[in-house]
Amino acid sequence: MHDLQTESQPLVRASNLVKYYPIRGGVFLKEIASVKAVDGVSMTIRQGETVGLVGESGCGKTTFGRAILRLEEPTSGEVYFEGENILAYDYQQMRALRKKMQIIFQDPFSSLNPRKTVSHIIGEPLLIHGVKNRRERNERVLELLNVVGLRKEHMRRYPHQFSGGQRQRIGVARALALNPKLIVCDEAVSALDVSIQAQVINLLKDLQEEFGLTYLFISHDLSVVEHVSNRVAVMYLGKIVELANNKELYHTPLHPYTQALLSASPIPDPELKRDRIILRGDVPSPINPPKGCRFHTRCLYAKDICHNKEPELRVVESDHQAACFFAGTVGIKSQ
Repeated sequence: MHDLQTESQPLVRASNLVKYYPIRGGVFLKEIASVKAVDGVSMTIRQGETVGLVGESGCGKTTFGRAILRLEEPTSGEVYFEGENILAYDYQQMRALRKKMQIIFQDPFSSLNPRKTVSHIIGEPLLIHGVKNRRERNERVLELLNVVGLRKEHMRRYPHQFSGGQRQRIGVARALALNPKLIVCDEAVSALDVSIQAQVINLLKDLQEEFGLTYLFISHDLSVVEHVSNRVAVMYLGKIVELANNKELYHTPLHPYTQALLSASPIPDPELKRDRIILRGDVPSPINPPKGCRFHTRCLYAKDICHNKEPELRVVESDHQAACFFAGTVGIKSQ
């Protein structure tokens, strides 16, 4: 695998990234509130690594992934790609940058245009970015189909003629068309059968080895994230609450929310049992998140300081960060 330690700077660095969605009401449709989807997230992604991003549905994972690609315009903050703040880029600069950053969408059924053949779907990025010769585009499309395990005869078919796993392979091929450096995998295997999931995950890992790709792997499936990631970030209500090396996070979770998530993940061994942590209540509304620590309304160990002051994401152990005043001193110490 690509040597992560040789990079002098991360490929991607998000600094205090914020994305709010306005809620409008009244006669003049004035903004009366906002959904705080991503609220001050800072994270780095190193060249050649896979960073897993996990959390409950609605916590802001997908919004964060789309914001660092500028598919959603952030409300505030900074996103650096190869050392340059891309939020300051104009349209032409972003158009050129699109070659280096791509996304694999969650739903392979709706992310492919049903009116276009596979050769058009995969070849369209090439056409947009200057490959005008049809024969050259078709050669590249055929090469990409071979890479993802599809065949020449698939070029003339339409998306409805493929299975879910095959559609997602087409999505992977489209993302690879321009030789990107970063790919955001937004729940890329969640809509697939388990056996097909394994095929696509192994394909992504093989492609990373071959092309030196960097992934932000967004998922709610903890076992999948454990299998593919170098580092894992845990998100709750628009905030990163824990970030650590894969093995450290899974074996020694420091934040109570991470501990609860891992306790709910099934173990593929009937002889082993986990002490299940049952969280009280529901996830608060991102329109009006709790003051202080956002997790304190459901935390089993919350104290007065948690109600009044928001904990910062800080280094608790070497390269292991957690946003908790009592990180590592409460809950289960290991899995």
